[in-house]
Amino acid sequence: MSWPEPLFVRHQAWATPLRRPRMSNAEDVTSGLSLTSRYLTRDGVPVIPVSGELHYSRVPRARWAERLRQMKAGGVTVVATYLFWLHHQPTREQAARFDGDLDVAAFVDLAVETGLDVVLRIGPWCHGETRNGGFPDWVQQAPVRHRTDDPSYLALVTEWFEAIGTAVAPSIDKIIGIQLENELYDQPQHLVTLKRLAREAGLTAPLWTATAWGGADLPEDEVLPLYGGYGDGFWVDADAPWDPTFRDHYFFSHVWDDAGIGADVRRAQAIEAASGGPRTPSDQFPAATCELGGGMATAYHRRPRPEALDVAAIAHCKIGNGSAWQGYYMYAGGTNPGPGLQESHATGYPNDIAPLGYDFHAPIGEAGTLAPSHAELRRQHAFLSAFGHTLAEMPSSLPEVRPTGVEDSTTLRFALRSDGTSGFLFLSWHQPHFPLPVYSGARFRVALGAGSGSGFGAGSAAGSDSGPVELEFPSQPVDVQPGTLARWPLNLTLGGTTVTYATASALTLLPAPPGGVPTLVLIAEPGIPTEVAVSETVHTVTPGSGPLVLAGLDVLVLAAETAGAVWVTEDGGRRLFLSTDELQWDASGAVTVKASNPAVVRVYQPTLRAFTDLPVPQPSPVPQPSHSPVTVTEIRPAAATVPVSYGKHDGRPSAPSPEVFDELAAVHRLTLPAWAADPSHDALLHIRWAGDIGELRVNGTPVTDRYWDGATWTVNLTDIGYTPEADLTLHLLPLAAGSPVSVPAEVRSRLTEAETQLLSIESIDLVARTTTTL
Repeated sequence: MSWPEPLFVRHQAWATPLRRPRMSNAEDVTSGLSLTSRYLTRDGVPVIPVSGELHYSRVPRARWAERLRQMKAGGVTVVATYLFWLHHQPTREQAARFDGDLDVAAFVDLAVETGLDVVLRIGPWCHGETRNGGFPDWVQQAPVRHRTDDPSYLALVTEWFEAIGTAVAPSIDKIIGIQLENELYDQPQHLVTLKRLAREAGLTAPLWTATAWGGADLPEDEVLPLYGGYGDGFWVDADAPWDPTFRDHYFFSHVWDDAGIGADVRRAQAIEAASGGPRTPSDQFPAATCELGGGMATAYHRRPRPEALDVAAIAHCKIGNGSAWQGYYMYAGGTNPGPGLQESHATGYPNDIAPLGYDFHAPIGEAGTLAPSHAELRRQHAFLSAFGHTLAEMPSSLPEVRPTGVEDSTTLRFALRSDGTSGFLFLSWHQPHFPLPVYSGARFRVALGAGSGSGFGAGSAAGSDSGPVELEFPSQPVDVQPGTLARWPLNLTLGGTTVTYATASALTLLPAPPGGVPTLVLIAEPGIPTEVAVSETVHTVTPGSGPLVLAGLDVLVLAAETAGAVWVTEDGGRRLFLSTDELQWDASGAVTVKASNPAVVRVYQPTLRAFTDLPVPQPSPVPQPSHSPVTVTEIRPAAATVPVSYGKHDGRPSAPSPEVFDELAAVHRLTLPAWAADPSHDALLHIRWAGDIGELRVNGTPVTDRYWDGATWTVNLTDIGYTPEADLTLHLLPLAAGSPVSVPAEVRSRLTEAETQLLSIESIDLVARTTTTL
């Protein structure tokens, strides 16, 4: 039978020798943690950390513990957070506050108790879609040269750093990283100065970082360069097409810089990005990220809404590219602690951001609910936890034939990470906006380096102890379906058995029970037959059936349709769960389940080689009906006609002022059952609507808001301060049919079909949830 020529990739060894930079090795040494030019180590073992951004000052303190458990359950190992000067010290006369929701030291302590490391992003300029980039107005208006070594500016920064240093002093040894400034492109000496000021204020950590995108000129050896990657963004113009800087991230590449992130702010502030061409990590430091798009914020003029696969594909490609640190912005959304604290046209910024809501379409939303991206990412993170110690020592290699550019939708996208003996093949066949076709007839030929282990299917040298290991697979060509994100193990030896290849994604490795063998857990790819090859034998496995029992190893293949229900705990012993309900855990390993219906949780028992149902205790109090409709009473209709435009700033549509919003918006009263105010039910409002701007108020005070993008608006009643006596009103502004704002393509038709303006409420319902410990 004649088949197409296999797609070929050859292992390429590390281009430079392993180095140990001064950072964390000779300076700011912390027991057990060290940095090399290729990876981070914990207690001498390579690791690939996963950091997720959560802003403590945008989340009620009462929710910190749960958010951190949700992050941990998602496979996050490091929590990163900005310290917004604006939130802590709004006026010059007032000393910086670090109490209540601003108690950063308590947040650090709680994160560490949960089993997470901490990185503080101390600014002083942070951005984070805050007013003045996080500067209080009195700092922004000070007669100084901001973000420079101007002595007058440094005097202000010194006060701020000293306040932080005093606040976190009891917890400083728990912090593993400190980011200086943010998106500073052409002042390396200023970063050195900020590092000195931070040290003098008592702030220290084994890792000092700085954002490196935009060709940033960073001080050599002083900061770990961190990169980013977003698949779409609000920072381009409303009528702009899908920008190449977004499209790039859906391809495998060894270029880590991104010229697009922050380009709008650079333009507004007349800051030129440093030149020098494509940037890759230096010889001193590994490839690391701090801002892979966990979602995307919504600006008034442009409202991207990334789907779960959009988020997961970028992260997946970065792992294939050789990432030594996966960092997400945001991983958990939140709410601004007051109105007027957001980036806006009124403060000279190029975007109008919603005053309160900062959901970000993150894996953990503003209301504390999990988006589908949480499941997509946590499978990747389980893989990194189980195999990161070997993956970290595997450089990335790209195939000989690669896509010709960002518009190439015919060349299969794949990469290899290998140490020359074993490795993982990464496939990515997904992108938004321009769907990819089925890729037909894929087979692969992978040339590893010289080494032992059994080769398969290509050439007489395969399997030689001195010759190259060359693999050719699968046994027959396969069709790669759109949406495929695969990580296939190659020549992987576990339990004394070498899996030559498998055409299902590696998830985790369950330890051997007493008298048993370890279990390699794979997840099948939709539409691709699962083959597990051992020596010269190819086993065809039915996903979802019992494990394939080999000498010294079980191989469990989960069906593709169960992928969204997969959970892997690391604390208290690695365990594999299946549940469509939300699981959480902390450093103790105790697992809780949060559900609106009777929960079903299954755990894999390696000794039984089967899943068994876990008994879930009956919650107390008994939950209310999982979904209850809400009584909606119109108090005032919207204006019969709303403007097509409320003005522009730098060519971008502006949001209406609060006064105009109040004049034109419809007002509805929401009447809820008495149990909705009981915190034990942790009630959620699901608002399905269409229009322009929505705002929810409690007793006349705005508590959260949203620019419409077609997504369901979820609100946590406890978090917004709802009480039984409260007057809860929903204010909705119509969107004019001719509005120039950009909404997602999948809902754009609703606007174009409207005669004059769009405003509707499809449904509003109430959901009760309970949490029980397994």
